Amino acid sequence: MAITRVFDLLPYNLEKFPKADMLAHKESGVWSRYATQQVAETIDYVSYGLLSIGIQKNDKVAIMSPNRPEWNFCDFGIMQIGATQVPMYPTLADADIEYILKDAGIKLIFVSDKDICTKISQVKAKTGVELEIYSYEKISGVKHWLEIVEAGKANQQPDLDAYRASVQPDDLLTLIYTSGTTGTPKGVMLTHGNLVSNVLESSKLYPKEINRALSFLPMSHIFERMVIYMYIYLGISIYYAQSMDTIVADMQDVKPHCFTTVPRLLEKVYDRIVAKGSELTGAKRAIFDWALKLGLKYELDGANGWWYETQLKIARKLVFSKWREALGGDIIAIVSGGAALQPRLARVFWAADIKVLEGYGLTETSPVIAVNAPFPGQTKLGSVGPVLKGVTVKIAEDGELLVKGPNVMKGYYNRPDATAEVIDTDGFFHTGDIGVLLDGKYLCITDRKKEIFKTAGGKYVAPQTLENKFKESPLIEQIIVIGENQRFPAALILPAFDALKDWCTKKGIAYTTREEIITNPQVIAKYQREIDRYNVNFGHWEQVKKFELVADEWSIAGGEMTPKLSLKRKVILKKYDKLVEKIYQADTHHV
Repeated sequence: MAITRVFDLLPYNLEKFPKADMLAHKESGVWSRYATQQVAETIDYVSYGLLSIGIQKNDKVAIMSPNRPEWNFCDFGIMQIGATQVPMYPTLADADIEYILKDAGIKLIFVSDKDICTKISQVKAKTGVELEIYSYEKISGVKHWLEIVEAGKANQQPDLDAYRASVQPDDLLTLIYTSGTTGTPKGVMLTHGNLVSNVLESSKLYPKEINRALSFLPMSHIFERMVIYMYIYLGISIYYAQSMDTIVADMQDVKPHCFTTVPRLLEKVYDRIVAKGSELTGAKRAIFDWALKLGLKYELDGANGWWYETQLKIARKLVFSKWREALGGDIIAIVSGGAALQPRLARVFWAADIKVLEGYGLTETSPVIAVNAPFPGQTKLGSVGPVLKGVTVKIAEDGELLVKGPNVMKGYYNRPDATAEVIDTDGFFHTGDIGVLLDGKYLCITDRKKEIFKTAGGKYVAPQTLENKFKESPLIEQIIVIGENQRFPAALILPAFDALKDWCTKKGIAYTTREEIITNPQVIAKYQREIDRYNVNFGHWEQVKKFELVADEWSIAGGEMTPKLSLKRKVILKKYDKLVEKIYQADTHHV
């Protein structure tokens, strides 16, 4: 059957994989599983229920909840009647919630729990917006989402097929508000056709053996949402992790064949493994160090020769098998997106027989533009892979990557001015990223166009490249490189405090508070040595000449990071403006 709208995935899945569990979710220690038939019926009831309370085609309905099956039931229930789903990230600030509710004209919102319900109720009371609130969890005095399901069971008129038939591939599927690392939220208009094109082409890159996936990245972002649609298309059972804190335990339960992630989580997994390895002694420590060193030299498709491959087999058996066990033991592929992945991480995970596939895209491109695949000749470490079939890319004179294809958004909602700024008259979307094509095939993203800065000496510096290198230090949790119009680049560093604590213990340095330890001269000297070590990879004009350590956490809730764990540069620079001033006023370097 032809799939032209996202909800066409349901009858397709039902026809191809009738007995498979489509969704699973763990609550109170027990997995609840939902077969496709049950999922499809519940979705139809949601559609009928929404119609019965007056929701019509083109109305905007929001979902503000972590991943759970109800998210899917309501998402499909909304789209089947031609209404538009507006996902909202659970930790959105009140100002952003207010803006989105008003700008989109949201009629109804599904929320997961009491905390989110309270947040929405307060914004509703303050602004006076007319808004129906339904909750997934039972909350006293709040309508429960099953009321819509029950209303749908009781009112199965008019025929849903007529509503489905009226939805065209070019109709609006979703409105996703994204502010990225700067500015007021903009509503990205994505159609059924946008998502379907991405699902069908991305699915060709998945090995056929994959049939179990763990999901923990938020579906309120297009990356995980498109992937969930792709899993449905491929008949892959989707298991939702309970929370970010339970991922390790959930992996042992589910034994997934695949999952999607962001580089920050892979960095943490790697750092944890290395930290555990450093606790070993004697022969075990020597074997671990040997395997790690071997892994960091990995090249694809046996390029290192038979002797390397022979050693690698031994390393996989003695050391890397334990890495795979930590991820459940059955992992086939991990797709990484949302930010640049350190090439050494991809290298060492591939060496461990864990295929980490880096991809690239934006909300505006539904999202995949390019992605590495787990087949010979379809991956290049350090790149984001070959461009997706059907998508056209070109590199502008200034290095900016331009994209055209069926995955490119309709535009920004209510913002023809902002749309005209990013989609040119030839239909090319300007990504704001600097890119190059390697070997005429593999796309490589080198930096954000807006983040590249010029020093007072007129030299250009790409901060992301530096930051990615410096984060190889186990002592650096986060780093932001600065220096726009200044004499030299500098950095604000958030230490990896657990690793710093261990280092202090080994050196006999008393560790008290975060605030106090970052002023310790020995600690500052250690970070200077780390900076010096990684600076050698860069030209003199790019090298970080000074730095300051900061004690407070950077987080999504604190506003310093986006939900996909990218740094919000403007927010961080504003927060530490006095520290930045200090860096550029002082005449002495840290010693």
